Amino acid sequence: MDILTEALGSMRTGRPTSVRTDGRAPWGLRLPPVAGAGFHVVLYGSCWLVPLANAPHLAPLALSAGDVVFLRDGPGHILADQPDTPAEAERPEQFRPGSPLGTLTIGGDGPRTSLLCGNYHLEQGRPHPLVGRLPEVVHLATRHGRHPELTAAVQLLGAELENPRIGSAGIVPALIDSLLLYILRAWLAEQPPSDTGGWATALADPAVAPALSALHQDPAAPWTVETLARRAGLSRAAFARRFTALVGEPPMAYLTRWRMMTAARLLRDSGAPLTTVAARTGYGSEYAFAKAFKRAYGQAPGRYRRAARAA
Repeated sequence: MDILTEALGSMRTGRPTSVRTDGRAPWGLRLPPVAGAGFHVVLYGSCWLVPLANAPHLAPLALSAGDVVFLRDGPGHILADQPDTPAEAERPEQFRPGSPLGTLTIGGDGPRTSLLCGNYHLEQGRPHPLVGRLPEVVHLATRHGRHPELTAAVQLLGAELENPRIGSAGIVPALIDSLLLYILRAWLAEQPPSDTGGWATALADPAVAPALSALHQDPAAPWTVETLARRAGLSRAAFARRFTALVGEPPMAYLTRWRMMTAARLLRDSGAPLTTVAARTGYGSEYAFAKAFKRAYGQAPGRYRRAARAA
C-alpha cells in the first residue's frame, strides 16, 4: 500500500490549476490566498518569493532556475524580480484553445524569469497529518544532482511549455499532477531519521510502516492495538508507544482519522449509498457511521456530500 499516494488521494478535491508566468524586470505580482496548497516551479531565470505582512515569521526567499516551492496552506504572497519591487494585483490569465494551462506576461523589458505557478485543490479542513505537519513553505533545489526524479519532472515540464507539440495537452496536466508526489517524496528523503517522531521515520520504520500499510489497505477490518502489535512483532505497550511517538497520535486515533478521510473521499467522489460507505469504513450501521462522521467533520454525511458536489 502506497501510503503517500493514499494520503494525497484522500485530500484531493479536484485537478490542479496552473499558469505559465513570464516576468521581465522590473516585475512584481501579488497572489491572493488559495483554497488548497500552492506551488511554484522556476523554469528559467530567478525571482523572490515575499510573504505578505500577515506572515512576519516567514522570510523572503530567493529562487533560481530549477527551484520548486510548495506552500502548504496556499497563503497570499508576492513574486517579484527583487524583494522591494512594487507588486501589482493578480491579473486574469489567458487561455488559448486546447491549452492545458493559462499564461500570464508581466513587467518591463529587463531580464526574463519563467515560472509555472498554481495550486492543488486539497481538503484543508481535516488534512492528513503527513501533509498537515509539513513546513509552511517547502523549498527544494534541484540543481547539482539533487532529487533527480524531481529534476527530471521539472525539465520535462519546461520542455513541454517552451515547445508545445502534439500530446502536450495531455502530458502537461499529468506532469503537474505527478509533481506533488515528487515534491513530497523529495522532502521526505531530506528528513534525517529520528526516534522522536516524523512521517519520514514512520514510513521507514520496520514496526510502524507495516501497521500503517495494513490500516490503509483495509480500514474496515476490526483492528485493535493487539492485532497491529502482533503484525509488528512487538508487545502491545511497546507498539503503542512507538506508533504514537512516530505518527503523532495513538493507533486507534489514527485508524478513526483514516476511516473518516476514506469516507469523505467516497462521499465526494462516488454515489455509493451511506450504508455502503459505512461498511467500507468499518461501521456496522449507517447511524453509527453518521454519528462518527459528524463528530469528525461537523456535519452529517449527506450534507457533506451535497456541499462537496456544489463546490
